[in-house]
Amino acid sequence: MNIGGHSGQQPNLHTNQNSKIFIISVAARMAGMHPQTLRQYDRLGLVEPGRAPGGGRRYSPRDVSLLQEIQRLSQEEGVNLAGIKRIIELENMVDDLKRALLATESALHEAERQTAELATLHPGFVRRSVIPSQETALVVWRPRRSPESR
Repeated sequence: MNIGGHSGQQPNLHTNQNSKIFIISVAARMAGMHPQTLRQYDRLGLVEPGRAPGGGRRYSPRDVSLLQEIQRLSQEEGVNLAGIKRIIELENMVDDLKRALLATESALHEAERQTAELATLHPGFVRRSVIPSQETALVVWRPRRSPESR
């Protein structure tokens, strides 16, 4: 399940998926909901539309896709709104962690490339800082049991 991602029902637009372009009535019609439902979802924090200078809500194609997914989870899966909010939060955490993992992997590959380059420039180079010492050991401390607990 991809919350807030692309949906088969998503209109084919030549715009950024995050561009806040739809007024509430258009977004509601696209999502198959009443505009008041979108206002309620905004108040509950399920969807966070942008705001026009006058204060009106503006929805992106991604927001509309998220609204469709909220509708599906609620009506087809029977998930309550608190559960849907938690699902959205967890999906966002997963997305953040995936981005962090990609950045970490990229940094690791760059460090490996630089290490290899340094090793070719200095043939005697050894990655001492990366090789764990043979003298290190993990010791787990456990408190003594009292005679009563034995």
